[in-house]
Amino acid sequence: MGNLIRLIIGVPIAIIVTFGLFTLMQKLILVDSVEIGDDEEQLRFDINPQVEELNARTRDTSIDDVQQVDPPPPPPQVERQAADLPSESLSTIVGNIPEFSTPELNSGSVSFNVSDRNAQPLVRIPPQYPPRAAERGIEGHCDMRFNVSPDGTPIEVEVVNCTSSLLSRASVRAVERWRYSPRVVDGVAQTRVGVETRIDFQLSD
Repeated sequence: MGNLIRLIIGVPIAIIVTFGLFTLMQKLILVDSVEIGDDEEQLRFDINPQVEELNARTRDTSIDDVQQVDPPPPPPQVERQAADLPSESLSTIVGNIPEFSTPELNSGSVSFNVSDRNAQPLVRIPPQYPPRAAERGIEGHCDMRFNVSPDGTPIEVEVVNCTSSLLSRASVRAVERWRYSPRVVDGVAQTRVGVETRIDFQLSD
């Protein structure tokens, strides 16, 4: 009941206060009209003013007569003296040149052929130990026989004697990867036949 009474009293008071504020603001905003007289100074602004042509004073830049200057005298010439040629011969001054007998070259006595040599090993890769032989602790050797082709490659590799069949295949593969300097006869590389070697298989401790 108290809230209703306050609402009935407060609404009229709020309306009156709002109307009074509105009236006061209207009076403050309104301004008396101002009349513009005819005596006001008229201002004119030119956007692109024309520049007056100025007559610049020209200066006389004529060159005065240059006084004639005499060139310097040429440098003196030095006389070159010619060297006197020797009147005596070269053999008198140095001495007589001894005579040498030219050696005779006999084409039949000189030979340019490469000396004969036998096949020599260049690369010898050790064989890979067979895993099965290593697991069983098998050691031994294989005697190999092969030929060396003119390009130094082992061919026709065979096992002559081997302590274990597990070592034979590894021996053949190792010899096939070897390289030799070929056999040379009268400067021509030839095949060497019957090269023998032994491959040892030893387990490391």
